[in-house]
Order: sequence, then structure tokens, then C-alpha cells
Amino acid sequence: MSANTIEWQDFERVDLRVGTIVHVEPNAKARKPAYILRVDLGPLGVKTSSAQITAHYGIDELLGKQVLCVCNFAPKSIAGVRSEVLVTGVYDSDERVVLAGFDKPLPNGSRLA
Repeated sequence: MSANTIEWQDFERVDLRVGTIVHVEPNAKARKPAYILRVDLGPLGVKTSSAQITAHYGIDELLGKQVLCVCNFAPKSIAGVRSEVLVTGVYDSDERVVLAGFDKPLPNGSRLA
């Protein structure tokens, strides 16, 4: 077993859930261009996140988009925003974030299985 191998119980501890972006605004306090997002996570409520995703996404494109969020990190202050969830994505070849998402609609708050 390599040092990077995890047990199933380790994976289960990460609370990954589907949310829908319901509000987007520029984060004027961020050093690098970023948005302040409000994400509807169903039974978990609407949570705030700060995300550096401006390279690929405009505000109108993000509204209504379903994303995958880590919901059990402790809240963190990022550029003046109390970020409650981490919106997940992957860096492309130019180091710009491409959001993790879904090709079919899902109920907000659904947990990654």
C-alpha cells in the first residue's frame, strides 16, 4: 500500500454535495480575480464561497449551474468573505479552474456516492 492510499472511511469523511449557484458577484477585495458565490445546498441551506473561476466563467453562465462542493471544511476568511464551502474544480493546462459539475440535473444537497 502506498503512502497516498486511503481507506474507504477516509473518503466517506469528505462531505461532497451537489449545489446550485444562485448568486454571483465579483469579489472586489480579492488579489486575483474571483467571485463571491451563494450556493443552494438543499437541506444544508445556502452557503457562501469565494472562487477564482473568472477565466472560464461569466456571472450569467454561473447562475443556475450545479457544482460539487466540499461542505465539511471549517469556514475560512478569503479576501473578506466568510467562505463556508469549497466549490471543486480542476486546473486546465493554463492553470485556470474548470468546475466539477454534472451532465444531468440533481437535487441540491445530494451527496457524492
